[in-house]
Amino acid sequence: MIASYPQARLRRTRATAWSRALHREVLITPADLIWPLFVTEGSGVEAPIASLPGVSRWSVDGIVARAREAVDLGIPCLALFPNTQAERRSDDGAEALNPDNLMCRAIRAIRDACGDTIGILTDVALDPYTSHGQDGLVNAAGYVENDATVEVLVGQSLNQAAAGADIIAPSDMMDGRIGAIRDALESHGHVNVQIMSYAAKYASAFYGPFRDAVGSRGLLKGDKKTYQMDPGNAEEALREVELDLAEGADSVMVKPGLPYLDIAVRVKEAFGVPVFAYQVSGEYAMIEAAVAAGAGERDALVLETLLAFKRAGCSGVLTYHAAHAARLLGA
Repeated sequence: MIASYPQARLRRTRATAWSRALHREVLITPADLIWPLFVTEGSGVEAPIASLPGVSRWSVDGIVARAREAVDLGIPCLALFPNTQAERRSDDGAEALNPDNLMCRAIRAIRDACGDTIGILTDVALDPYTSHGQDGLVNAAGYVENDATVEVLVGQSLNQAAAGADIIAPSDMMDGRIGAIRDALESHGHVNVQIMSYAAKYASAFYGPFRDAVGSRGLLKGDKKTYQMDPGNAEEALREVELDLAEGADSVMVKPGLPYLDIAVRVKEAFGVPVFAYQVSGEYAMIEAAVAAGAGERDALVLETLLAFKRAGCSGVLTYHAAHAARLLGA
């Protein structure tokens, strides 16, 4: 039984900075961060994204520079997302299978420049490649077909693995895609390529700036509620995670982040596996808007939100603030 006041004064250990540091239960380091980056065509291109202040699309040479920066900052992994040109988009997302597409060129360039000093996580979904903005193949009735989409996702995964991806991250939420991708990776000799499944990805209102970044906002016809999860569901998230782990996922992701911290906690407690959270574009934009309005101080807001993910049991966080946070943590 814990002692009562005044024998127990919980403020004793908070009285000095050294004591607070000594008793701190959770720490965030640059090694906990994954830096999402947007790649675009061209050379020497840095295209700022208006709805994501401070974030840009980079041409492949710029992405390589960011990779070197990440290595210097101690960030262990990048997450790549392509801004595919309109003329390369199609109803079937065939550009995802092109071994010389933007994503594959960026992967190879980073690998050539940085070797194995940084991990490369690649998004597997068709929305950056489809003319309709959906994450899969759409039938005549407007419904995203599950099994036909999975076949394309398998090809996309093999394409990225052959280019040098370290972690395949399927974000599409099609049923059965983890097992199909794992089997394909094994049979093609990519036995050490990891799968980080977007296992609990919600049909969220927080994705708007991301769609600007990859150029799909104005393309999307309908919504994604037939495959992304209902925000009111938690037990379903545990079922999704359990299935993906059984099919061969090495780690799982909860997306968005802060609005779904309860899901991250429940997943960690239920399965004891590596859980990652994606602090998505809308969350980033809200912090930046608060800073611009004078409602908060960026450094404190960034570090406090990242601590929340670690406190919830996350192994790491995908965040657009990764480089800024790493500089603060390394200071």
